[in-house]
Amino acid sequence: MHNIQMAERVKNLPPYLFAEIDRMKQDTLSKGVDLIDLSIGDPDIPTPSHIVDAMINAVKKSEHHRYPSYEGMLSYREAVAKWYKNRFNVSLDAKTEVLSLIGSKEGIGHIPLAFVNPNDIVLVPTPGYPVYPVATLFAGGESFFMPLIEENDFLPDFGLIPVEVLKRTKLMFLNYPNNPTSAVAKKDFFIQAIELASKYNIIICHDAAYSEIYFDDKRPFSFLELDGAKETGIEFHSLSKTYNMTGWRIGFAVGNKNVIAGLGKIKTNLDSGIFQAIQEAAITALDTPDSILSDIRDIYQQRRDVLYEGLRKLGIDCKKPSATFYLWAKVPKGFDSSNFVSHLLTNAGVLGTPGVGFGSPGEGYIRFALTKPVDRIKEAIERLGKVL
Repeated sequence: MHNIQMAERVKNLPPYLFAEIDRMKQDTLSKGVDLIDLSIGDPDIPTPSHIVDAMINAVKKSEHHRYPSYEGMLSYREAVAKWYKNRFNVSLDAKTEVLSLIGSKEGIGHIPLAFVNPNDIVLVPTPGYPVYPVATLFAGGESFFMPLIEENDFLPDFGLIPVEVLKRTKLMFLNYPNNPTSAVAKKDFFIQAIELASKYNIIICHDAAYSEIYFDDKRPFSFLELDGAKETGIEFHSLSKTYNMTGWRIGFAVGNKNVIAGLGKIKTNLDSGIFQAIQEAAITALDTPDSILSDIRDIYQQRRDVLYEGLRKLGIDCKKPSATFYLWAKVPKGFDSSNFVSHLLTNAGVLGTPGVGFGSPGEGYIRFALTKPVDRIKEAIERLGKVL
C-alpha cells in the first residue's frame, strides 16, 4: 500500500469544531431523535424574497456565465462603499479600499498568507472563531492567544501581552460583536487597539460579521469610524448573517488599501472570484430597506428573550446579549462544557456548542444559537428543565 502522509500543517490541525458537532448531530438524527439544534449560527429565516428575485434575473444574463473579475465587480464594490457611508458614515474608495470575498471566512483564512512569515506572531482572541488560529498555522505563523474572560467583559487585556511578543506580531484578529461570547466592545477599547497597532506596526483585522444583528436599538459601530483605523487595518464583513445568505458565500473586506492589495494578491492566485449573478443580487441586498432588516432583528430579539428568561428560570447563568444571535451560558456545577453538551444531546435531544471548542477559556460555557423558532426554543427549555 502506498504510504500517503498528510502535510505537517494538516496533521497539526485541531478537529474543526463544527464538523465534529455535525457528526454528533447526524448520529443522533439517525436514531430517530427529534433534535432541536441550537449549535451552529446558520439563520433559519429565508433570504428576503426581493434578493432571491434579483438573483433569478441575474442568473439569466449570459455575461455573468464567464469568469468574474478577481477583486469583484466595480458595481458591487461601489454598493459596499455606499452601504458603509450610509450605515457608518465611513468613506471608502471602491477601487482600492474594497475587496469582494467568498464569504468573510475566506478572507480571514487568506489574510495571514499575505503578511505572515514563518515565526511571525498573530494575536488571536480565545475563545474565538476557530479560523483565526488555523489560518495562522497555514501561513507558518504562531498564534499568541488573548484570553476573553467575563471579569474583563470578554475583551482582551493588551497589558498582558509581553513586549517581545508585540515586536514579532504582524496581525491582530478582533471580533465585535463577538462570537461566541456575544460581547460588544466600546470605542475606547478600539482606540487602545489602534494605539497598540500603530506603536508596533501591527495590522488589525476586525471581523464585524455580526454588526447588523443587534437588539434594543443598540447599533454597533464600525472600527473604521475611529481616527487612525484606516491606517492600521481592515474590517471583514459578510452578507451571511445580515441578509440570511449563509449559503450564497459572499462578503467583503474594506479599509487600508495596502492591506486590501495584499489580500487581493493571494486571492488572484488562489480563486477566480465570485459568480457575478451573486454579486448582482448582493447589490440588491445592500440596498435593502431597514424595515425588512428590523423585522429580522425583532424575530431574533423575541427568541433571545424567550431563551434568556428560560435559562435563567432553570438556574443557568448567562448575560442578556445586545448583539449577535448567540447566548453564552455558564455550564451547571458537576459538568464540563463537552459532557454537558453530550448530556443535553443524549437526554433532551437539544444540541448546543461546547465553549471549550472555541479555546480553553471557553471551558465552563455553552453557546446556544437563536436559529430556531420561538416554539422550538420553548420546547428546548422544557426539555432542559426535565434533565437538569
